[in-house]
Amino acid sequence: MTRELTEITVVGDDDTGLIANVTSLLFERGINIEDLDQAVRDGVFRMTMQVDTAEMVCTEETLRRDLHELGSDLGVDVQVRYPADRDTRQIAVLVTKEDHCLEAIFDAWSDDELDAEVSVVIGNHPDLKPLASSHDVPFHDIGDADGNPDEAELLDLLAEYDADLIVLARYMRILSPDVVFRYERRIINIHPSLLPAFPGAKAYRQALEEGVRIAGVTAHYVTTDLDQGPIITQRAFTVPPDAGVEDVRDLGQPLEAEALLEAIQLHLEDEITVRRGRTELRDHEATTADLGDFRRSPALGEETPSDGTTEPTVQATSDADD
Repeated sequence: MTRELTEITVVGDDDTGLIANVTSLLFERGINIEDLDQAVRDGVFRMTMQVDTAEMVCTEETLRRDLHELGSDLGVDVQVRYPADRDTRQIAVLVTKEDHCLEAIFDAWSDDELDAEVSVVIGNHPDLKPLASSHDVPFHDIGDADGNPDEAELLDLLAEYDADLIVLARYMRILSPDVVFRYERRIINIHPSLLPAFPGAKAYRQALEEGVRIAGVTAHYVTTDLDQGPIITQRAFTVPPDAGVEDVRDLGQPLEAEALLEAIQLHLEDEITVRRGRTELRDHEATTADLGDFRRSPALGEETPSDGTTEPTVQATSDADD
């Protein structure tokens, strides 16, 4: 028997009976639910399901239509992604003003190192529009004069460009649960510290003020808790004794691009999975991934990598380090 797992995501205002209505519709069409997860944050309900549609008693078009109609009746958004929908995956990149991570993504795409298309760049400032245009990629500025993004417009664009993966390439805004829930485990962020140390804004400055001698960067999946999503890749580097914030940033930025790019590639190649909140390689022997490369500086000796002693607080979307 062929097993075809289809992804169904339901997001909307929390209300009673949502799960029962959706699961009943699937049962009536001969669809078996393989996995179901649901959560509520700030009044927003999210349910994600993996279902086996191999022996369903309707067509794919009919199921998609029926689920959308049910979602309309219940006042929720329903997304259906069949296996064939993911043959050519689309990446949406979110940016602010820093260009090093976006440039690395474009370089990898141009060199055929990404098993996906970079379909759109979305910014909360217009600064990186020329870079996107130089690669013939549409750019949309969704920010106001202060850079506050219009998330309704963001959601419309992500739907318009059929985003399979969202990459926060130094996007300096926190995504709301309304966005995160719709793209569970499909949003990757790069944070300039060795999480869980120094979450949130100005991570390099935090690290320097704490006097760390080993700093680093972390690529992670985005969740609704600030900078606590499952870690994918990390890079570490030594901090010279006389370093300032700019010096630490100059050491970290190339590694931000490197760690983010490897995380994207691992996700696209389906080499990682998340179990109990931790990211794991599916096959340690089959990958050449360097998930925690440690770069040493002659300024320091052989320390054990450590990014401070602060207790972890929260994790998830993006982080400014102005």
